[in-house]
This record gives sequence, structure tokens and C-alpha cells, in this order.
Amino acid sequence: MPKILVVDDELKIARLVRDYLTEAGFGVVLAGTGPAALAAARSDKPDLVILDLGLPGMDGYDVTRSIRRHSAIPIIMLTARSEETDRIIGLELGADDYVIKPFSPRELVARVKAVLRRANGETATETIRVRDLVINLPHRSAERAGVTIELTASEFELLRTLAADPGRVFTRGQLLDVMRGASFESYERSIDAHIKNLRKKLEPDPHSPAYVLTVYGVGYKFTDA
Repeated sequence: MPKILVVDDELKIARLVRDYLTEAGFGVVLAGTGPAALAAARSDKPDLVILDLGLPGMDGYDVTRSIRRHSAIPIIMLTARSEETDRIIGLELGADDYVIKPFSPRELVARVKAVLRRANGETATETIRVRDLVINLPHRSAERAGVTIELTASEFELLRTLAADPGRVFTRGQLLDVMRGASFESYERSIDAHIKNLRKKLEPDPHSPAYVLTVYGVGYKFTDA
């Protein structure tokens, strides 16, 4: 049974999300503050975090930064902030998806399932090798020059898609389709945020990419040259 950590200081919302997740077959842990969320992330070892941004004291951005220092656990941000800039900041910090309040609990459950599928869904035995980069599909892991690269589910899915077809130019819309299934937030700048994060972890010099290249006016491609 996958375990979901729900972090929200509004108890009514937290309980509503818990009830829908429980009905869908998930185990649920609740937390109402940033420090409580970090403690639960360490002790309960959830499979995914649903994180409200507007927490008292330590907000969701700070919680995400702290979690990402030691874990690639999937994070879905849940917030009343609807500005695109807020969403981009969250994604650049390493969030996998973003749900805006008010929201449909059933849609949130669908997004949880979609993110977990991205995190756990590969069963093939294929390994992609490009120069000093090795991508292990069944283990959903990657390493460069023998050093493990800690990727979120979204970052791994982007890398897998691009590296499986080197030289092919993918539009932002095509990469959105790969990442969201039927539920990922449909705005193209989210792809730019995830690519930026991927480059920070993958590229020897993120400012001069050697693997994931920008095709201006179109999208991105992976190069094995």
C-alpha cells in the first residue's frame, strides 16, 4: 500500500484529501506544519508528498528545499497561489506537479496515481548508454562517470524520453504529454523548469549543455555526439 504524506494546516482540507486517498487504497499520514512534515518524511518514509505552500512559519517552498537535499521523493504542491511565477518556482525547486485550490479531490487522486506511475512504472530490462551516461530503466536510475544522479520522477521521465531517441527534436507539448499522462498541468514553461533542474544534475556545465540541447523556437533534443 503506497503511503502518502499530506501536509496542510487547514485540517478540513487535510482530512478531505485523506478520506479520498484512503478510499483509493492509499495509506495516509497527516502533518500541519513544515517541521512536522520534515519529521514525517524522515520517520514514515512516504512514497509521495502532497504539500501545501501556505504553511505557517516554514512555507512549502522551504519544506521542498529541505526534502530535496536528501530525497527524490515525488512532491505534488497544493496551493491557493495561481500565479505562473509561483508554479515555476515550485517546479524549479523540484516539485513533480502542482494543484491549485479549490481543487477536485478525485483529480488530485488521479494526479497522485500518475506521478507514482512515473516513479515506479518501468519494468523493461533495457539500459540506455550514451558516452559516460548510463540510464537503468527498470531501476529508474542514472549515473554519469560512475556517479549516481539523484533524479525526481519527472526528471527521470524527461531524460528517459529524450535519451531513448537521440537527435530527435521534441516540442514542449510532446514532452508535456509524456510527463502528465492525462493529468499533468498543461503549460509549456513547466517543461523549461524541469529541463533546468535536469541539467543542473546531469550536465558537467549546465550553462553549456552537452546532453540536453535547446532547439530554439521548437523544444529540446538529446545528443549522443
